[in-house]
Amino acid sequence: MDLDELVFHPWVVQGPRTVPTFVGGSGSHVIDADGRRYLDFSSQLVFTSLGHQHPRIVAAIKEQADRLCTLAPGHASDVRGEAARLIVDVAPEGLGHVLFTTGGSEAIEHAVRIARLHTGRPKVLAAYRSYHGSTTTSIHLTGDPRRWASDTGAAGVVHFFGPFLYRSAFDSSSPEEECERALAHLEQVILLEGPSTIAALILEPVTGSSGVIVPPAGYLRGVRDLCTRHGIVFIADEILVGFGRTGAWFAVDHGEVAPDLLVFAKGVNSGYVPLGGVLVGDPIFETFTHRAYPAGLTYSGHPLACASAVGAIGAMHDEGIVAAAARLGTDILGPGLTKLVDNHPCIGDVRGIGGLWTVELVRDRQTKEPLVPVGATGEANAPMAAFTKACLSRDLLPLVLGHRIHVAPPLTVDDSDAATGLAILDEALTEADEFVA
Repeated sequence: MDLDELVFHPWVVQGPRTVPTFVGGSGSHVIDADGRRYLDFSSQLVFTSLGHQHPRIVAAIKEQADRLCTLAPGHASDVRGEAARLIVDVAPEGLGHVLFTTGGSEAIEHAVRIARLHTGRPKVLAAYRSYHGSTTTSIHLTGDPRRWASDTGAAGVVHFFGPFLYRSAFDSSSPEEECERALAHLEQVILLEGPSTIAALILEPVTGSSGVIVPPAGYLRGVRDLCTRHGIVFIADEILVGFGRTGAWFAVDHGEVAPDLLVFAKGVNSGYVPLGGVLVGDPIFETFTHRAYPAGLTYSGHPLACASAVGAIGAMHDEGIVAAAARLGTDILGPGLTKLVDNHPCIGDVRGIGGLWTVELVRDRQTKEPLVPVGATGEANAPMAAFTKACLSRDLLPLVLGHRIHVAPPLTVDDSDAATGLAILDEALTEADEFVA
């Protein structure tokens, strides 16, 4: 029996699968059961920022395991405190405390709960073209089609359009115009919903898996100002883009703004042990010095997870990972992916920042019709299936979401491997070109 058949897999139709079984990894590569090496151009689900089997993280986990494997969250822990210190040290100003969770979705749940308790208000604003998780609150906040199967439409969530010039909801012709119109739209939503009813606004400072959308200059500042004006808690969802992925410690740093709550996971420890959390701003922290926060998690601040974060953040400092991610975007991925546009009529747009990019595939560049429809499976998904197969046959592990190819290698990837990955993408995209109208 194939043991994989005993696993109930998320996001896919259940049944036998034809996928590699991975048993090892090193740096930017994963190794399957036959010893075949694949270049990981996905960082898995954009979390292995320091690559596979980074020695400093592995050593930190082993050392902690030898001392104390687990501890209830009510006790004080040296490694938990050290992880919190390192996270606060690189966080935007005013975010002085950390609530640890075991992942991003949990962190979103707690950030929203904290905001609602702090303000006494029920509603939360979230953008279309966003992904915030798959638990009850986080999936309602999600603004892309992944929420449809679970969305009851009655969770206190109101969606708005964020800026996205390639598919502008505002008929804009420039980044400046898109920014101005998106902020005007958001202010109208706030006023019509009633500011006194809105606890929080949650935003990915760079949209991640829903399209890798970098906001125009001034947008994050505008959002910050609107939230401040109306007493709304600004929650930055940095689960996918935080800890260096965009070429800054956090994506809000590009806009020089500080949120009231900041949610993180993934890159905080390169995904080696499940870990997430909420950075809590000082005024909100004060609220809970007068009353208990009525929630918790058995594994909050798990020692092995916190040890892995201590190892990862130390390595990021010592190896200059944030600067390396910025260079990866400006010198390698950005120019390399842009060059592919002339070779492939299926490419509608290339966009990104730092170590996070997307190639959006279309049937027609004029109409911008996606190469495959939302939720495509079977024959309808043939173009993306053919592309994925072509990548795997060339020993490249891609990240394909709908009609987009997300390019997010480990931030430690060397120039040679990055060039190899780009060359394989160039070859594999010829498969998708066959489906262009």
